[in-house]
Amino acid sequence: MRPPPPPLWLLLRLLLLHLGAAAPTPDSPSQLPAPQNPKIHLYNAEQVLSWEPVSLSGDEGPVVYRVQFRYATSSDWFDLTPRQSRKVICSRIAATECNFAPADFQTSHNISLRVRAELPERASAWAAAPWFQRYLNVTVGPPENIRVTPGPGSLTLSFSPPFDVESTTTHFSYCVRYWTLENPGHPQDNGCLRNPLIELKDLKPLRVYCLQVRATLVWNSGKMSTEGLFSNVSCHETAADASTKLQEVVLIAMGTFLSLTALAGACVFLTLRYRGLIKHWLHSPPGVPVQIGEYLRDPEDPVLEAMDRDGAPKEDAWDSVSVLSAPEEQKMLPSTRHQGPGGPQPAGADLEL
Repeated sequence: MRPPPPPLWLLLRLLLLHLGAAAPTPDSPSQLPAPQNPKIHLYNAEQVLSWEPVSLSGDEGPVVYRVQFRYATSSDWFDLTPRQSRKVICSRIAATECNFAPADFQTSHNISLRVRAELPERASAWAAAPWFQRYLNVTVGPPENIRVTPGPGSLTLSFSPPFDVESTTTHFSYCVRYWTLENPGHPQDNGCLRNPLIELKDLKPLRVYCLQVRATLVWNSGKMSTEGLFSNVSCHETAADASTKLQEVVLIAMGTFLSLTALAGACVFLTLRYRGLIKHWLHSPPGVPVQIGEYLRDPEDPVLEAMDRDGAPKEDAWDSVSVLSAPEEQKMLPSTRHQGPGGPQPAGADLEL
């Protein structure tokens, strides 16, 4: 009599045990070690999966890696190739990271990624990264291209979003936090606005204000939001308004007038106090005569002797002149002449010159 056949569940159990024994274990030489510490980096538009490289003991050729993804609503895994993910190639790559930013993932769905190491005839076990949802887990950076324009008692800010988002269901709102340089412990907030052009009004003129800008990602039709990081602190001085400018003009004019008055008074005082010294400074020194200067340049030149000859006194030359005069009623008397230095002269009164 033949024994009855074993039950079906027992046959299935034996089959599973056989397959488990035949499957390679992690320590088996036929299986590669799996990549370690898979991490997902989400910052603005950056989406990167990274892991630690797999090291082999022998010369078995370069190891390549394959990355797959799936949605939480599905049980199927897909390779990150151009066919499924728009210009993303993360199959059989030598790098230890996969940039899946161009992938056409649905931003409102949970996504899982996994990676394994491969050789031509061997592969490792899959190493899965944590689930993520892009807009929920992304780190939103500060706005970019921040420009501040000072105005009369105001500051106008303009900037661009940290990254591009879907315009229909997702947008950014911007918050500005500002404070005066004299009172940094009491910052003020203007509230969050969707417009990337914000004007801070009712500020004190000619006052330095420091500020920071933050972008908040609003998604899922405004039902959810993710706050971003504040920008670096920047300080700017507001411009003067009309009344402040008039005050500046008056103060400048008064200051200039007082300065000129004080300068003129100081000049008058110094002139009266040091009058003799000023005359001494302004008096030109006596010059050297030309002849003495020539002698000093050439002592052998007999210029002094010529000066002595020119300056020697000459004998006075004189002439004796006689002038004859007589009244009309008198007759002319015969004149006598005498011999003088210039020849015979008429007699009469003698006038010496």
